[in-house]
Amino acid sequence: MRAILICCAALFIVNCGEADNSSAPKQSEMRMNPSDLQDFARRYADAWSSQKPESVPLFFSEDGSLKVNDDPPAVGRKAIEEVARGFMTAFPDMRVTFDALSADGDRTVFHWTLIGTNTGPGGKGRAVRISGRESWRFGAYKLIAESLGSFDAEDYARQLGLEEDQ
Repeated sequence: MRAILICCAALFIVNCGEADNSSAPKQSEMRMNPSDLQDFARRYADAWSSQKPESVPLFFSEDGSLKVNDDPPAVGRKAIEEVARGFMTAFPDMRVTFDALSADGDRTVFHWTLIGTNTGPGGKGRAVRISGRESWRFGAYKLIAESLGSFDAEDYARQLGLEEDQ
């Protein structure tokens, strides 16, 4: 009788462990087909162009991160919303275009162009056109877990007229 109880307890523990694992997203659930990825990238660019900073973090996991050049990463949706708000405030007419997607190992690279006029607080009214990229690592539920963004900071500063202030 004791052997049967031990065996039943062991089966129960094993089955509970399997149930926990089955609720975690599978690797296949984190991958997107090319058509869905193109659609995701278009909608992401549209979110950046929307002047609604709260729409950008919806493309990220709850604890996702966005790193822009040498700045520390913004971690979590609230922090990502603040990064978006900063750009949208500086460039009230900002448009972000989706230029291309490429692959880099297990990451997807989103190529973009930002076009806008720096008329936000403290802005000089200068037009800016800067291209860059974000290297995405997807996590659960086909959302961005980590985005490593970069653009030519020197060219950006030149277009804003920041080197004239130094």
